[in-house]
Amino acid sequence: MIVQQIGRTIERLKREGFTLLLVEQNFRFAQRSPDRHYIVEQGRVVDMVPNAQLGPTWQRVQDYLEFDS
Repeated sequence: MIVQQIGRTIERLKREGFTLLLVEQNFRFAQRSPDRHYIVEQGRVVDMVPNAQLGPTWQRVQDYLEFDS
């Protein structure tokens, strides 16, 4: 419930022209509204994927999201 409300608020603020920086570990939640995704490892930006290109680059993003076992 709270997560859904946060999502709606983010969408509303974006429609109103606000610039937002969302730092989120839940990629399924975070992928809904941004213009671009930045991948950060050990405090450094290692990649950027425009949201419009998320589909074609999904494997690249998944490689970053995998955990070492």
